[in-house]
Amino acid sequence: MASLIVRPSSRLPSAFLSQCSRTTIASPFLRRSFATPTAEKEQPRLRLGSLAPNFKAKTTQGDIDFHEWIGDKWAILFSHPADFTPVCTTELGAFAKLKGEFDKRGVKLIGLSANDLTSHSKWISDINDISNTTLSFPIIADPTRHIAWTYDMVDAQDTTNVDQKGIAFTIRSVFVIDPAKKIRLTMMYPASAGRNTAEVLRVVDALQTGDGKGVTTPIDWVPGQDVIVPPTVGTEDARKKFGDVREVRPYLRFTNVGN
Repeated sequence: MASLIVRPSSRLPSAFLSQCSRTTIASPFLRRSFATPTAEKEQPRLRLGSLAPNFKAKTTQGDIDFHEWIGDKWAILFSHPADFTPVCTTELGAFAKLKGEFDKRGVKLIGLSANDLTSHSKWISDINDISNTTLSFPIIADPTRHIAWTYDMVDAQDTTNVDQKGIAFTIRSVFVIDPAKKIRLTMMYPASAGRNTAEVLRVVDALQTGDGKGVTTPIDWVPGQDVIVPPTVGTEDARKKFGDVREVRPYLRFTNVGN
């Protein structure tokens, strides 16, 4: 028979939760808290537009306060299950090679992996050698999964995806955060699937173009292609603002704002 997953909530009667805590159905793997430093707390609900949780952390480039580190830039926080793992190694090498493109867009990169700084430093040497690059952005040390848990970067798909301490592994999450420290976009991949760095760069372009030009972007859009006039802008007003407007339907109108 399938087990019941119990998630602590203020909307559930305390007597019910108390009863569940005395049974096997509320095992550490079935509670939202898993075996993490925040086990006594509810995990924050992070939605698009939410303020990115702040934290202090040790990184390969020194101690940081996350919000202070972001400053007035955009930021991409991306997580990895562990050091010296094959998929993670290829991903970090690819991000390192694209760092110049992110720099042009005012975007700071910061990785996270569930190991300590000593391990990170040795791993970076491998990454640089394998990918023929120089990784120059910080990687957060998160051996207790405290930050991974705060950002819901953990895997609950099965009870085998844990380390020797019973702590859920970190998955491949991407958080795009704007200068106001708001979460603008998230991507989540299982540990078995590598990310697409070109897509991460593309969505940054889409977000920044939307913010700067007051437009939206269609499927597979890349800079230079036509963008969409938002429904909140009338066609005549759009022509005054953008010039040429191509109307496919009254609700679907294209224009071009350049690169």
